Amino acid sequence: MQLPSTLTLPTARQTSEALAQALSALPAGGTLRVDASALAELDTSALAVLLEARRQVQARGLGWQLAASPSKLRQLAGLYGVQELLVTDA
Repeated sequence: MQLPSTLTLPTARQTSEALAQALSALPAGGTLRVDASALAELDTSALAVLLEARRQVQARGLGWQLAASPSKLRQLAGLYGVQELLVTDA
């Protein structure tokens, strides 16, 4: 799933719903791959949306991959101490 270029409070619900749809379409044993390469404008809502998506993925026993995280997202995750939960670029 491709994240939008903006993930802030006004767009958080829409993005969260899109992630939930992508998750529901995954087969058993699948991995939700979230591509953050387009993400240019973000705030702490981005962390909340991604952490919730990751929680839902884990609750279903599926895999999680966050790819192409922009430096701003990595810095924000580090500031809040959640980088190990979100930043999974390989």
